[in-house]
Amino acid sequence: MPIPDYETLMLPLLKLASGKANEDLPVLDAVSFLAEKYQLTEAEKTELLPSGGTFKFSSRVSWAATYLKKAVLLEAPRRGFIRATKRGLDALKKNPAKIDGDFLSQFEEFRRFKNRKKDKGDNPPACASGSITPIESIDTQFEELREALASEVLEKVKACSPQFFERLVIKLLVKMGYGSSLKDAGQAIGRSGDGGIDGVIKEDRLGLDNIYVQAKRWTEKNVGSPDIDQFAGALQKKKANKGIFITTSAFSKDALASVKEYGAKIVLMDGVQLALHMVDYGVGVTVAQTYELKKFDADFFDEELT
Repeated sequence: MPIPDYETLMLPLLKLASGKANEDLPVLDAVSFLAEKYQLTEAEKTELLPSGGTFKFSSRVSWAATYLKKAVLLEAPRRGFIRATKRGLDALKKNPAKIDGDFLSQFEEFRRFKNRKKDKGDNPPACASGSITPIESIDTQFEELREALASEVLEKVKACSPQFFERLVIKLLVKMGYGSSLKDAGQAIGRSGDGGIDGVIKEDRLGLDNIYVQAKRWTEKNVGSPDIDQFAGALQKKKANKGIFITTSAFSKDALASVKEYGAKIVLMDGVQLALHMVDYGVGVTVAQTYELKKFDADFFDEELT
C-alpha cells in the first residue's frame, strides 16, 4: 500500500502513545510499529525524500508527532521520546474518526502555530492538505526548479557550437571528479574521433584507469544501436573496459538494450541527464540564492554533555 500521509498517522500515533500509561514512547518504536500496522514493504520503509537525507516514512511520523505536540496532545519529555498529554487522552475518549489539521484547529495553541505565517502576510503552508510534510514540499519544489533549469540548460547546449560542446563535456567530467586536471582532460578529450571514440580521460586523479568518451551534440536524431555498436567496437580495439557515451538527444530502446550485450562497461548519458549533471555540478549555471535549512540541536540542550 502507499505510504500514509502524516495526517493519517496522527490518530494511530496518539493511540499508540496513550497505550503507554505514564510511560515514554520511543519515537523509533513508534515508527517500527506504524510501519508494521500499514504493512509497508522494506522498500517503502527505506524510501528516501528527494533530497536523499531522510526516510520518507519516518519523516512523516515525526511530522505527525510535531503537529500533535503543537496542539498539546503529545509532549516530548526527553530526547527521542513522546508521551500522550491529558488533553490527548481526553481527545481520544471522544473516539474521533480522524485527527487532522481541521481537528487540531480547535486548540488555541495549534491555531497560533498555523497562523504565524498568515500574520506576517505570507502564504499558508504548502502542506495544508496533509498529503505531504513541509520538508517534502520543499524537496518537491526544489526538484521542480532543478528540472526546469535543466530543461533551459539543455536548450542552450543544443544551440552551442561543436567546439563549445567539447569544452563543456571536458568541464563537466572534471567537475564530476574525472581527469587529473582541466588541462590534461582537455588534451585527452580534444582528440579527433578515432573509430567511434572522441577522447579518453583518466578515471581518477591517480590515473588508475582510462575511460573512453563519445560525445554527440545532436538536436533531433536519437542515438541508435549502430552507434553503440561502433563505440563498443572501438573500445574492444583499444582493449578498454570502460566507456561513456554522451548525447544531447536521447537513446533509442535498441541502443539501451544493446549496451547490456558488451563486456565493456558502457555508461549512457542522454540530454536530460547531461543537463541535470550540469546543474548539480555547477557547469553553466550560477547560484541565485541560498537557503539554510536548520534543525533543532538536542545535544546543545543536553546538560549532561555541557
